[in-house]
Amino acid sequence: MMRPHGLKGEVIVALLTNRTERLGRGSTLLVEEGEGLRALEVTGSRAHQNRFLVSFAGVTTREEADLLRRAILLAEAVVDEEALFVHELIGCEVVELDGSSHGRVAAVQQNPASDLLVGEEGWLVPLRFVVSHEAGRIVVDTPAGLFE
Repeated sequence: MMRPHGLKGEVIVALLTNRTERLGRGSTLLVEEGEGLRALEVTGSRAHQNRFLVSFAGVTTREEADLLRRAILLAEAVVDEEALFVHELIGCEVVELDGSSHGRVAAVQQNPASDLLVGEEGWLVPLRFVVSHEAGRIVVDTPAGLFE
């Protein structure tokens, strides 16, 4: 969370995920408090200047919202068999459909059109060309000349 917004307890939240359903009415987010975690129930949210204005149950004043300033919100892991997660891609070998290897993924770079696999040798492959992913291996179907 960034800071309070207005007088009625709303806070400005910058998401580090594309899963906006995490801010849906009734969803629960966690925030570190003391030595434990405190559950916050979302009572409303709306888009605001590339961020979100979010209200939580029990947070009804600017002063209560200010106590959450700079807090990091946590959520349960998303179970999505189709999703690709960065930590699962780094270090994987990238191979074409014909089995030819292009080396390993060093990083994943954000890009508005499609996130990019960044190879140890410096090549870039848009994620849209990923056909499958299994432990340690990513199969891609790239256009001719991409790796040249």
